[in-house]
Amino acid sequence: LSKELIIPAGADKVVFLAAPVLAVMAVLLIWEVIPFMGYEEAGETVAMVAANLNVGVIYFMAVSGLGTLAIMMGGWSSNNKYALLGTFRTAAQLLSYEVPLLMSLLVPVMLAGSMSLVDIVTAQEGAWFVLAAPVAALLFFITSIAEIGRAPFDLLEAESEIVAGFHVEYGGMGFGMFFLAEFLHAFTISALTAVLFLGGWYGPFVEQVPILGIFYFLGKTFLMYFAVVW
Repeated sequence: LSKELIIPAGADKVVFLAAPVLAVMAVLLIWEVIPFMGYEEAGETVAMVAANLNVGVIYFMAVSGLGTLAIMMGGWSSNNKYALLGTFRTAAQLLSYEVPLLMSLLVPVMLAGSMSLVDIVTAQEGAWFVLAAPVAALLFFITSIAEIGRAPFDLLEAESEIVAGFHVEYGGMGFGMFFLAEFLHAFTISALTAVLFLGGWYGPFVEQVPILGIFYFLGKTFLMYFAVVW
């Protein structure tokens, strides 16, 4: 927090400083459509969510793409050949894994008949989608790990070759914000896995005591997060 953010000579200062901010924003914006809990009122589901968008899945894919843009901005603006090469490799991996990620997202959308994350959760009241489509759930989880650059998909940084990849010129909180975005993204994909395939807030006695829903959701999210870290 106290270290100086040094800007390399010849770097594009505005883009260089904006890249780590955009990386964090891309992750935080995803939480706008993630429902934490819900309950039935007058025959309708009332969910605790910032915005129940009817195109929630498309919104998630669009906003997460900003993270790739932030990486490209950071590597290109650093005026460093190694950072630029790291950006090429990172962008190539992220774009390649987004294709199967999108394909796996089609499964819960088709099963629920909606792109709203709230509707997808309510469609799992009887049975979780991981039971109906285990391959899609596994594919989503693996490609999500690749998107955040966790092992064995950690070619984004390639520490043994080019020190840090696209953020080699960043120090202080510029470097810190890139890693904040990475760790937040790991927790975010865990929450999305819980919502899309593990029934979200549904669990025993949640109809009688709706507040239990948020504990079920957080429990499933932390369980998936430990799987990501492992």
